[in-house]
Amino acid sequence: MAICVLRLGHRTRRDQRITTHVFLSARALGATEGVLCGDQDESVISGLKKVCDVWGGAFQVKYEQSWKKFLAARKRQGWKIAHLTMYGEDFEGVAPKLAGQDVVVVVGAGKVPTELYHLSDYNLAVLNQPHSEISALALFLDRIYGGKETGVELQGKMKIMPNKCGKSVVRVRND
Repeated sequence: MAICVLRLGHRTRRDQRITTHVFLSARALGATEGVLCGDQDESVISGLKKVCDVWGGAFQVKYEQSWKKFLAARKRQGWKIAHLTMYGEDFEGVAPKLAGQDVVVVVGAGKVPTELYHLSDYNLAVLNQPHSEISALALFLDRIYGGKETGVELQGKMKIMPNKCGKSVVRVRND
């Protein structure tokens, strides 16, 4: 199973922090790759590369100019397309069915083109209420992985040690 998170409609001046957090959440919760569509923003891509270098994981982010061509190519390869939206069907019943499959999870930034709703295999609502795309992605990934993603330890140069009070960060490697 591979999970790709496609951030659709990224706007450099407006969405940089949220897009970064979408990809940070994707990485931490088991996604294998991120795809940035919209404005090309090397600072987001290089920032995630630095996080992976220090904290571990094989997660990679790349830029794709055409989200339609990217999704069409993935569909031809047998991937499922799951669009997270407030207006779709309840994600609770669908997410477990996608477990074990290759899935592109589309998370929009601005107004999502109507065409995406038709291209997607699933338009999934996480709550049917206005909320953060970061929380929607986190809940969706949690359901796909059945809660097991939080037990995966990424191997990096640094590691945070659980601590009741305070911060404990240790260097694991000196690459």
